[in-house]
Amino acid sequence: MRPRLLVLADSDSYVKWGAAFASRIPEGWRAELVILSTPVAPSDRQLRAALAGSAFDVSDVTFLELHELERHLAVRRPDVMLLAMRGPLVRVVSPIIGRAADRPVLVSGFPGLTIPAEPKAIIYREQVDLIVLQSRREVREFRANARQLGVPVGFGLATLPFLSDDGRADVPGPGIDVAPAPGRTDLVFAAQAKVPAAREDRVRLLGWLVDAARRRPSRRVVVKVRARRGEAQTHDEAYDFGELLDDPEVRNELGGSLPPNLVVEDGPMAGHLERAAALVTVSSTAVLEAIATGVPAVVVDEFGVSPKLINTVFEGSGLFGGAEAIARWDARRPSAEWLDDNYFHGREHDDWAARVDELLERRAEAPLALRERRYNLTGGLLRRAFERKRMLGEFDRSFAGSVSVVFAVPSRWLVRRVHKVRRLLASL
Repeated sequence: MRPRLLVLADSDSYVKWGAAFASRIPEGWRAELVILSTPVAPSDRQLRAALAGSAFDVSDVTFLELHELERHLAVRRPDVMLLAMRGPLVRVVSPIIGRAADRPVLVSGFPGLTIPAEPKAIIYREQVDLIVLQSRREVREFRANARQLGVPVGFGLATLPFLSDDGRADVPGPGIDVAPAPGRTDLVFAAQAKVPAAREDRVRLLGWLVDAARRRPSRRVVVKVRARRGEAQTHDEAYDFGELLDDPEVRNELGGSLPPNLVVEDGPMAGHLERAAALVTVSSTAVLEAIATGVPAVVVDEFGVSPKLINTVFEGSGLFGGAEAIARWDARRPSAEWLDDNYFHGREHDDWAARVDELLERRAEAPLALRERRYNLTGGLLRRAFERKRMLGEFDRSFAGSVSVVFAVPSRWLVRRVHKVRRLLASL
């Protein structure tokens, strides 16, 4: 038997993860990549960047609208589906796939850092069979959450699929300066849509990068962005770094004219790391790609260390640094102990494929039943229609979806106000 894997993805980061994951499946498997039409679907440029280094080309990708999914599955008959998409969309898609008489094994996961482990990430995926996680720590924390929630979902350990296999060899201790390899001269800043959130913090960060560029005028400082103006991302970005640098007011705050060696670029992160002497980020998964390719990094702690900044996972790594570290290009290497528990356990310890095999054996004996949804049931069919409309936007043309917005948006606002008042009262 040659298992057939269908990857169903939505946004650029999930496409990158799903394509890379499917490129490392066991020998003998077959894989297909499908992108669901949503408001965050990647542009042609983003798609090319997301597929770079994977086994897929743009011509290999199929785009589908949700109403076409059941027919496609009936024709293709996959044995396993990887739902490489945002959690709320996994919740929308899972029941549709589950209607099939002999439904495939349902697997889901995340394209990057998931510490701290959020209970809602499991709630959104409560109907899948297996959640793939990428570190021993993630497996422990998600398993504890699932136990507390009473959701009997399985967990499998994997290695982030787009990491180089050369990462664990000869890792120096934290803070030890290592000369960059010839040709690696850039300081690359991996921008994120969500953090830091405040405009003033983003401008401060740009100021540190400007300082780094001025101190080494013969070397480039690259602000590496995921999206160009008008392109969608997995998460909304209120203050785009490139647009901030174009703002005359911001330029004045940064000292007038910008150094010519400070540039804004997009494209695959792997290509940037080939030219990087160091990587700077608040909490991007790119820091793991840097570690895997031997590039030292600075994880910015000037804004604090908190779940909101998605950087608590780096505690104990030795990678934290502030404004002066950025300006001095003072990048660091992580400790071996931190690596072992966080993303660099070694591919030989991955067990996700064995767990999928177990599920396929169960499926061969009898059709797999879809687990009943237990959470967020208030509102019934109207709620489900709104969940679909919220994730699909203009690509949901159903009457129920349009009606749901009329009722659900005011209701959600009221519920949030009530919760806010309760929190205020509890704090008194």
